[in-house]
Amino acid sequence: MSAAEHLSVTASGPGIEFDQVSLTLGRTLILDHVSFSIRPASVHALVGPNGGGKSSLIKTLLGQMPHQGRLGLNWPGEPGLIGYVPQALEFDRGLPMTVDDFMAAMCQRRPAFMGLSPKVAPAIGEALERVGMQDKRKRRMGALSGGERQRVLLAQGLIPAPQLLVLDEPMSALDEAGARVFERLLAHWRASGVTVLWIEHDLAAVKRLADRVTGLNRQVLFDGPPEQTLSPERLLSLFSTHPATRGSTL
Repeated sequence: MSAAEHLSVTASGPGIEFDQVSLTLGRTLILDHVSFSIRPASVHALVGPNGGGKSSLIKTLLGQMPHQGRLGLNWPGEPGLIGYVPQALEFDRGLPMTVDDFMAAMCQRRPAFMGLSPKVAPAIGEALERVGMQDKRKRRMGALSGGERQRVLLAQGLIPAPQLLVLDEPMSALDEAGARVFERLLAHWRASGVTVLWIEHDLAAVKRLADRVTGLNRQVLFDGPPEQTLSPERLLSLFSTHPATRGSTL
């Protein structure tokens, strides 16, 4: 998206600022003075090696982990809704829980055993239709493929419609058809002014779909437009470097 096109989108999502954010668990330094910003209504990708702090940074944003430094959400008006789509769903696959049961548990206050609430049933049906899972609503979650479960997770991320959406490797289990569904959703969120923070390992997808990308390996190693930052040299540094800890020499 060009700068002019970006400015033409009415932002409903916030800008985000990470300012010298650090996180230590026990004696392990997880995040080391991380600073970068995310524009409102943009798709911002976060890339880096496993163990580099990406998921921990998301947890600090969601208020699930203590941290040092400043983390700011700059809403254009009243604070809106934050949606989160995890990388995977951990559950007992032997449970007799259907797709509808799962959506009811995640998207309504009414107990799932009472069925879908008439207030949210249309939205759930529309969300499942958009991810191509409408015809599998009565299937057990445990009988779905990994890609199908990921589509259901994407569907629950649509209800209620968020203004800030955090995605933790949403493409990890998707097949080619599922990846096309995700790309359509990403285009919809961008056009709707939603701010998207997206952890992703598929660098080709990031280069094609993200407005901006940050390379994180405990520290920020690069930050900028993907066509400029995802160079072979920078990626080699990102995935092969062990960041120095405090007191050591870079």
